[in-house]
Amino acid sequence: MGLAAAIVAGGVLLSRLLGLVRQIVFAGILGAGATGDEYFVAFIIPDFLNYLLAGAYMAITLIPILTRRFARGDDEDAWRAFWAITKPLALGVTVLVIIAMPLVEPILRAIEPGFTDEQVATAARLTRIVLPAQIFFVLGQLLTAVQFARERFLIPSIGPIIYNLAIIAGGLAGGLGRDNPSADGFAWGALVGAFAGIFLLQIWGAWREGLRWPTGSTRRHPAVPRYFALAIPLMLGQSLVVLDEQLGRTFGSFVSDGGVSWLTFGRQTMLVPVGVIAQATGVATYPFLARLVAEGKHRETAEAVGRAIRYVVVFSLAATAALVALSVPAVRALYERGSFDAFDTAATAGTVVFFALGIPMWGAQQILARGFYAREEMWAPVVIGTLSTIAALPIYWVLQHSMEVDGLALASTIAITIYTIALAVVWYRRTGWEHAAPVAITALRAAPVAAVGALAAWYIAQAILDNGTGLWVDPAAAITGGVVVLAVVFGPRWVRRDLMTP
Repeated sequence: MGLAAAIVAGGVLLSRLLGLVRQIVFAGILGAGATGDEYFVAFIIPDFLNYLLAGAYMAITLIPILTRRFARGDDEDAWRAFWAITKPLALGVTVLVIIAMPLVEPILRAIEPGFTDEQVATAARLTRIVLPAQIFFVLGQLLTAVQFARERFLIPSIGPIIYNLAIIAGGLAGGLGRDNPSADGFAWGALVGAFAGIFLLQIWGAWREGLRWPTGSTRRHPAVPRYFALAIPLMLGQSLVVLDEQLGRTFGSFVSDGGVSWLTFGRQTMLVPVGVIAQATGVATYPFLARLVAEGKHRETAEAVGRAIRYVVVFSLAATAALVALSVPAVRALYERGSFDAFDTAATAGTVVFFALGIPMWGAQQILARGFYAREEMWAPVVIGTLSTIAALPIYWVLQHSMEVDGLALASTIAITIYTIALAVVWYRRTGWEHAAPVAITALRAAPVAAVGALAAWYIAQAILDNGTGLWVDPAAAITGGVVVLAVVFGPRWVRRDLMTP
């Protein structure tokens, strides 16, 4: 599992870094005003179609079904199950895309009440460019599940890298050297990247792992009702995890031009450590958990979840400390150039601080949710997530009115904290509270150390900013402060011992 985690972490790190480069290019060409808001809003309808089909969870749902067949050596039935499930899903997402095309404008007017008619028209044009990409995302998730079920992670990790590179290339081609740059190039890049990296490359990866056309009939295959029994809760229950970004976009449209962009830039900055730490750990751990459950080793499953959470919490606390202390030099170094000015930096840095406070919770929920999915208990995280989303709505409304974009970032952190705590309570009630104690002890021991790391990093970074000049100052302050946080958090021997203890 260690090698798998390293492969996934490397892929996620590179993908997230390219995602930052993508945002840097976007900020430099288009800034954080109305044009940026229109582009980010263009992904709302495509993302929602993906949610309707539980696209983000397709691999999670399919992996146990395939793993069980691989474990008993029945590869032929695994391929029949794969194609029996893939056919209706491919048809479903294609039909949804066709239906959505003429409805884009009225939907955007309803969900973005703060937009002008001109902004709605531009966002609708961009939406129609990126909508077909959802077909490739859905099929790509299914092809990725084949590789994950075989515990192969390299090619799936490359897909998002190609996706981000295509968006960057499209944005540069469509924006550089133009008097009135638009976001069209970024949108076309997203479509091309989804086809090449998320779909075409994954066909090759799945084929390498033995995927073949079925030799027998796939009609009435028992895997289909089982798949939908697992997936329907995910389709019906729109969890806070998938709706949090949309809530920010909707409430952010009521703020001045740039509100959606500031939130998006801040959220993307926060998601870099979440992806590298928690997503990589979760992706690498999940097939292992599914195998343990298939073998009936439920205690070992609970212990593996606990180890993963402890690892994620310690590294997440370090990430929180670094982003809280270094938000201004980090945002300035990443984004402040071209059309992205000092005012945008201040607004975005404020959201980074409040988003960063939720990193440990974002990380822990990814592991806890995968524990439920490995046990094929899909309803628990869905119901908890749906109730948490409902509870979060007044929090977003109140904090948006009192703190504007900073309030929306804080609302996101409060909401994910409520969801994660509720998820943990249900998990440990089912698996035994004795598995919670090591996690709690690790978190309580690491949190004060992370706070000290944040103070030390801020002090040293501020000294560099006060005494230096030139383009190198902000990157130097951010990098030096980050190193200080790592040294403080992971310096004590007991922290490293906690991570190594089974």
